[in-house]
Amino acid sequence: MTGSTSTRMSLVRVVSIWAALALALALPIAASAMSPLLAWRGPVYIVAGLAGVVALGLLLIQPVLIGGYLPGLSPYRSRYVHRCIGGLLVAAVVIHVGGLWITSPPDVIDALLFASPTPFSDWGVIAMWAVFAAALLAALRRRLRVSPRAWRIGHTFLAVVIVVGTVVHALLIEGTMETMSKVGLCILVVAATAKVMIDLRVWVRKSPSR
Repeated sequence: MTGSTSTRMSLVRVVSIWAALALALALPIAASAMSPLLAWRGPVYIVAGLAGVVALGLLLIQPVLIGGYLPGLSPYRSRYVHRCIGGLLVAAVVIHVGGLWITSPPDVIDALLFASPTPFSDWGVIAMWAVFAAALLAALRRRLRVSPRAWRIGHTFLAVVIVVGTVVHALLIEGTMETMSKVGLCILVVAATAKVMIDLRVWVRKSPSR
């Protein structure tokens, strides 16, 4: 009886964690898709905007995966999915920026040159280049023979830049994202990133095993 109860409670916990993550990701996307500000926008602009929302959501999944907080996934599987999500994040950023380029090239050029009058553009560009740098570092890690400690510090630094840049970028924009769901998602992204950094103690030099 005790074993059955424990198994049931464990199953409830697993379902609750996955359901909470799915809800945290789905609500901002659904709210953005139903925004009245999209009523007169073209399909390219809508896809570009939603790609940005998806990218923000992917930033919540990454630390949750690398911290091993998702039940049912082994450490190896979590790292594999983490790499796959990283690829999706790059794709989402490319779609977001590419779509905005198609709809308004001058605005994107100003943003890339840090000449835009809107402060959120600078933060978005910084986050974008950090995403590309993190992906490039991951792709060339073995070829460059980056040490585990250098990899951990470098990847963590870029992850922090990505999170801070993206969160500030999102919070400064008054656009299609619904305010409460946007703020909630940003808080979760920052909290998850901070937790995994504390739990894994990424800045501490690890003693070699004997």
